Amino acid sequence: MEDANANAAAPSGDESEPIRWRRDASTSRTVWALWSLGVGTFFAAISIVAFWRVYDLALQLGLGGVVLAAGAGVIATVLAFALTENTEQRLQRLTSRLPVSSPSGRGLERATDAALGTIAMMAIIVSLMVAGRVVSQNGLLGGIGAGPFTGLAAITIPLALLALVLASFLRSVGAFDREEGAIYLYDPEQAVDLDVIEAVSIRQVGSVAVLTLTYIERDGTYVAGPRRLVVPPAVAVAVQDVVESNR
Repeated sequence: MEDANANAAAPSGDESEPIRWRRDASTSRTVWALWSLGVGTFFAAISIVAFWRVYDLALQLGLGGVVLAAGAGVIATVLAFALTENTEQRLQRLTSRLPVSSPSGRGLERATDAALGTIAMMAIIVSLMVAGRVVSQNGLLGGIGAGPFTGLAAITIPLALLALVLASFLRSVGAFDREEGAIYLYDPEQAVDLDVIEAVSIRQVGSVAVLTLTYIERDGTYVAGPRRLVVPPAVAVAVQDVVESNR
């Protein structure tokens, strides 16, 4: 996985060629971490609640150990599939005799990322809950009880939502065509004509640039379009040069 800035390029220095870039979970560690942990937190919370109910019922039937072993086996299997280099081939062999189709390509990558994020967040949330229980039962840390640990576990949900919002904002796939004077965004598809842009400002954050667009609004008419874009610095500078030359 590379930094997104390395995925922007103007082919062979030819200014007639569009500058293309891709910044998503497959090219940016930041977007990958935010998306994986954000999605993983929600799946982890659901999994913990469901597992606890099954485990509680199994305890009453004397099968608690079986459920724990099954849960550990599922986690180990998911990790084995997620961390292997030939995950797609293994899934195809596993589902070849089943009436279902296995995910592939980007779909498989996102499923793997979500699975790893889920396991990571399950480990964090369960660790906090166990730590709170130990502290509460043994009167440790000045008898603060399990409250702080439970609170930290609960706050992972709003933090996960924030992580997904940031991942969506930082995600950017598109192309800048100097000759046409337009920015083309993909997924969702959208075109920004620089003729309706009055000014741009650039704020570099790490290896990316936040490009703020100010539209020409004649007679107070609102112009639809993105106001901020996260792009590689080279793209931001190229857009600014074109806008300034059009003045």
